[in-house]
Amino acid sequence: MIDDIIKFNREFVESESYKRYETTKYPDKKIAIVTCMDTRLIELLPAALGLKNGDVKIIKNAGATITNPFDSTMRSLLVAVYELGVEEIMVIGHTGCGVQGMNAEEMLNLMRKRGIDEEHISLMRHCGIDLDGWLHGFTDTRDAVAETVDLIHNHPLMAKDVRVGGYIMDSVTGLLQSLDITKCVCK
Repeated sequence: MIDDIIKFNREFVESESYKRYETTKYPDKKIAIVTCMDTRLIELLPAALGLKNGDVKIIKNAGATITNPFDSTMRSLLVAVYELGVEEIMVIGHTGCGVQGMNAEEMLNLMRKRGIDEEHISLMRHCGIDLDGWLHGFTDTRDAVAETVDLIHNHPLMAKDVRVGGYIMDSVTGLLQSLDITKCVCK
């Protein structure tokens, strides 16, 4: 499958199909979106929000959550705000998320079945990694989005004039529901 993707890429470049996507690194709408990596959102989310290439920064991860204040999603948001001019952040969870109800022990068992040695798992725990917390999902999408909004808003390095809002998108229709948890000490 990867070979097919690479072949398509060569044809895409040779035909100059990239030209319709040309833009700058600065988001035109000055918005960053933290959302889930779910395949249903790849085209649905931008289409449902009327976004085109260059409008926003989209940061995707499993569950649209920030697992700790110094993970790569939070780092990306700080870069977006301080280096790329982002003034607003949307955290968009979605219905039917695979991270909802995810169980750390089940994930560890799947790892074991794929050949991860118990020794490696034990070593991580011995080094202070809380695998159960890190691999655990969430039970309620609304609560997960609210916690992420709160973490971003109260992060010690986040500019206080950045507006942060929480939303849930319907994975089928694209309907966006505001959670009325927007936080900001606006200008």
